[in-house]
Amino acid sequence: MVSLLGSRDELLHVIEKAFDADIHVRGNEITVTGAAEESERVAGLFEELTRLLAGGAELTTDSVERVVTMLRRKSGVRPADVLTLDILSARGRTIRPKTLNQKRYVDAIDAHTIVFCIGPAGTGKTYLAMAKAVKALQAKEVSRIILTRPAVEAGERLGFLPGTLYEKIDPYLRPLYDALHDMLDPDSIPRLIAAGTIEVAPLAYMRGRTLNDSFIILDEAQNTSAEQMKMFLTRFGFGSKIVVTGDVTQVDLPTGQTSGLRIVQDILEGLDDVHFSRLTSHDVVRHRLVGDIVDAYDRYDARVRGTSPPQRRKRAQ
Repeated sequence: MVSLLGSRDELLHVIEKAFDADIHVRGNEITVTGAAEESERVAGLFEELTRLLAGGAELTTDSVERVVTMLRRKSGVRPADVLTLDILSARGRTIRPKTLNQKRYVDAIDAHTIVFCIGPAGTGKTYLAMAKAVKALQAKEVSRIILTRPAVEAGERLGFLPGTLYEKIDPYLRPLYDALHDMLDPDSIPRLIAAGTIEVAPLAYMRGRTLNDSFIILDEAQNTSAEQMKMFLTRFGFGSKIVVTGDVTQVDLPTGQTSGLRIVQDILEGLDDVHFSRLTSHDVVRHRLVGDIVDAYDRYDARVRGTSPPQRRKRAQ
């Protein structure tokens, strides 16, 4: 019961706040009193939470809130099936999807050769793709991982930054290294990079290459031009898989230049073996406030553009 309800009933308080029902706990028995539909939701919640515990998951306020959200949306998918899907076990912890859309995104990577994941910051777009890439490498499904992103100048010109070309570019690639360090032994990363098993490079370095037997991730794809996107998508060869991630609401390209990620949706949508996964503020897995900030910016943009937030979000994604 402590695992189910939390230390000092911390999780029970979250559940009580989420439902309009009275919940009483006595020993190992939980009694729910309230409207039939609401009481049924609470009962369903406890079934999912006990299933999560049986699967070895540790319940937190965040995971309980996510189960509540999924149950209220009536997606037809059991929350426990989403939250117990193991992608990668690394460095003493297991990486799993935390929302239904994240699970669909991960499943799409398994099912398609090219997957685009479009959504706001904090939704795990790149992190989950990295986990799938590392898993594919460990399972010998690919022989190398290639991580790339456009080195777009945002406020400072590369030529005016101090240091060598590598030192100038490194800050743009640092988020990819950070994710790698979460999933692999840090001591092994320099060795894998030196051997070419893992390559982290700016998008410009992809030109003229054919990438066979590789798991290729293009991050921050909203900062590619239409020409760069076409160049990248024609690089992959036999036995390769591509995941492209980006947020079309955070484009750092010069004024007047259209994002390649926006254009590619119109060009490739519906093409066989190409899949578009779209995440929203509901899939943010950082602090809860991050999702609220994303929604607040959506509402502001909607006022400026004279559209409703749902219309704008659907079009942008």
